[in-house]
Amino acid sequence: MRLGLQVPRFTWPNGQGQLGETFGLIAERAERAGFYSLWVMDHFFQIGGIGPAEHEMLEGWSALAYAAGRTNRIKLGTLVTGITYRHPGILVKTATTLDVLSHGRAYLGIGAANNEEEHRGLGVPFPSLTERFDRLEETLQIAHQMWAGDERPYQGKHYQLSRPLNSPQPIQKPHPPIMVGGSGERKTLQLVARYADACNLFTLGDNEALRHKLNVLREHCQAVGRSYEQIEKTAYSLLLLHITPDGRDHSSTPAAVVDHCTELAALGIDQIILSLRDVHEAEPFELFEHEIIPVVEKIPVAGR
Repeated sequence: MRLGLQVPRFTWPNGQGQLGETFGLIAERAERAGFYSLWVMDHFFQIGGIGPAEHEMLEGWSALAYAAGRTNRIKLGTLVTGITYRHPGILVKTATTLDVLSHGRAYLGIGAANNEEEHRGLGVPFPSLTERFDRLEETLQIAHQMWAGDERPYQGKHYQLSRPLNSPQPIQKPHPPIMVGGSGERKTLQLVARYADACNLFTLGDNEALRHKLNVLREHCQAVGRSYEQIEKTAYSLLLLHITPDGRDHSSTPAAVVDHCTELAALGIDQIILSLRDVHEAEPFELFEHEIIPVVEKIPVAGR
C-alpha cells in the first residue's frame, strides 16, 4: 500500500511571509519520509470545514510546480481540479508542463467542481450540475486525444478545438495518470471506468459504504469492458490527522494509523491520501518515516 499527503490549508503559525518556504519544506519532508504522492486542493478560496474563505489558498498548479522544484521523486497532483476553472486544452497543457518539468511525476486530478462561492466571487461561470458533468466528460475526451497526439478538430457540445496540439508531450507514457475524484454511482464512477486511471473516494469511517462504492465501480468496468484491476483505487482519509508517538492530547498513534491502512488495504484500496494538522512541523514526518510508512508499504492490497 502507498501513502499520499494532501496539504489542504496554508495558514501556519509563522505567517504569510514564510508561506512559500514552509510549503517547500513540507514537500521536502514528505519526500524524505517516503510519501508516494503530494496533493493540493484546486480551490481559490479556503473551503468550509477547513477554515474561513479568507484564509490563505495557493493556486494549485503553481504550488505543485514549486513543489516539483524542491523535490525529486514524489508524485504531484491536484485533489482535484474543478472542470469549470480552466479551458480543457489549457488544463492539458498545464498538466503536461508539470509532468515535463518534474521528469514524469504529475497526476491529473479532475472533477465536476462544487464550490459556488468562489466561482461567483471571482466571476467564474458556474453551470448546472448536469452541464458540469457533461463538460467533465468532454474534458476527459480532450485529454486523451491531446495526449495521444491526435490533432484532428474536437467538436463537442461545450468545447470546440480546431487543432488540439500538445507539444511537448508528457514524460509519462501513455500519459500522466488521470484521477477522477468523487463517488457518485451513476455518473462519476462511470466516468472513472471509461476514462480514468485512478479514482478517489472518501471513506468517512464507513468501510461498508466504501466497499459498496468499489463494487459499483467494478460493475461499471464490466459494463464498458474495462479491467477493474487497471484502475488505482485511492481514498481520502484521516482528514487533518493529529499524530504523536504516545497518543497524547487525543491524537492518533502510529499503530492506529497502520491499523487503519490495513483495514482499507483489505478492501482493495491501493493508496490512502491523508492530511496532517501539524503539517508545518517536523515531528509528524519523523513518525511517518520511521514508524508508519516502512510498515504500510508491506501491507498487501486485496486483489493485487
